[in-house]
Amino acid sequence: MRCIKIIKENQRYFNYILILADVTVIILSLILAWYLRFQTSVFGDIGVSGWGFANYMIPLVIIIPLYLVLYYIFGLYRPQRTNTIVSEIGDIIKANFTGLVILTTLLFLFNAVDYSRYVLAGFVTLSTLFTGIERLAVRSFMRFIRSRGYNIKHILLVGGDELGHKFAQRIEENQHIGYHIMGFLDDNLEVGHKILNSEVIGKIKDLEHLILTSPLDRVVITSSPPDYNIMEIVDLCEKHGVKTVIIPEFSRYFPARPNIDMLDDIPIIDVRHIPLDNMYKKFLKRTFDCIAATLAIIILSPIIIITALLVKISSPGPIIYKQERVGLNRKKFKIYKFRSMNSIDENMIIPQWTTQDDPRKTRFGSFIRRTSIDEFPQFFNILKGDMSLIGPRPERPVFVEAFREQIPKYMIKHYVRPGMTGWAQVNGWRGNTSIEKRIEHDIYYVENWTALLEVKIFFLTFIRGFINKNAY
Repeated sequence: MRCIKIIKENQRYFNYILILADVTVIILSLILAWYLRFQTSVFGDIGVSGWGFANYMIPLVIIIPLYLVLYYIFGLYRPQRTNTIVSEIGDIIKANFTGLVILTTLLFLFNAVDYSRYVLAGFVTLSTLFTGIERLAVRSFMRFIRSRGYNIKHILLVGGDELGHKFAQRIEENQHIGYHIMGFLDDNLEVGHKILNSEVIGKIKDLEHLILTSPLDRVVITSSPPDYNIMEIVDLCEKHGVKTVIIPEFSRYFPARPNIDMLDDIPIIDVRHIPLDNMYKKFLKRTFDCIAATLAIIILSPIIIITALLVKISSPGPIIYKQERVGLNRKKFKIYKFRSMNSIDENMIIPQWTTQDDPRKTRFGSFIRRTSIDEFPQFFNILKGDMSLIGPRPERPVFVEAFREQIPKYMIKHYVRPGMTGWAQVNGWRGNTSIEKRIEHDIYYVENWTALLEVKIFFLTFIRGFINKNAY
């Protein structure tokens, strides 16, 4: 119970405990990685090294401060009340991946070529795993003490309208975050009026009295009626040392999770949250794309060469078909495919979807379209930066012009690079299927991108196969 008392009395001590736990995990991870490499056969034969145990521990002088700084940069020491465990583990993975890159670079610069790569890989894997378990244990512990009435934040809501009701509902649905609603202040509702499990306990003028007589931690302003001044409320709260949070009244009109940035002292609200606007996530995805595309070209080179020969032999015309598509930020690019149709000047025909009995297709073209082999040249589009391995499929400009007028939010798909495969495709919305459903899945991908979702789509592409009955 001593830990509970410490956390209750001073949140600062909790961060000290968390840092100490992280340092312990880092040290134990390196020791265990060394033990697994040189004292067991986990990595194959028991390793032999001219370096002793002490030499392998010397880098801790750099590793410990490096990892603590990375954990701070990636927000692992910020309050995690409203952050999910999945998001926190994602931050742990990013911090450890960055640490691996820095450690590898330092070993190279210091010419420490004899430092076992198995130990390094084992350390990063174990530290990621153990830190994740540690943070999960911390969350469980925090839920436990909050269930006992400790570490609770008592909040007062100003405004009992629709937005206040919605905020209170979210608090009740997520009781583990440790917020307790003391009540509402509203000049337009009667005292005693019930809002979910809380009620209106006064008018705006009663705020100072409640601050002075109640264990109040935070005031949340959820409405902006014309009969009171928000800044007067903020000044009053700050006068008595109570934090104030403002939920903008216009936030109810946001179409998705907003992203808030600052220009000096001016807040800038981006009404649609796009995870891949983050430079780190963008770099991670681009690195994965380049590595995957390069490996794919090498591994699939026999199929690519044979397909190129058969396309040339089966019908007259170029081997590679180039077509204009709309990509990232609505910019046009030339997409590459193996030609699957007889050579026809596109400017002479009306743009249309390919149909099952399309007379333009060659016999070999039907095969490579159905098996998706015709898409293999797009690995070069990925290396050029026009496309990504995973993302919304790009369309021709003429269809983009039509769809953006017909389908709400259609153009959101162009906030990210188009892909060879995507969330819509692995869910069956490919080829001659509902364009509305396809866009619905594309928007979900754009707004909810994570590294785990990327990996999931990657493997689902293989599990559910490249052959598609709707691909004509």
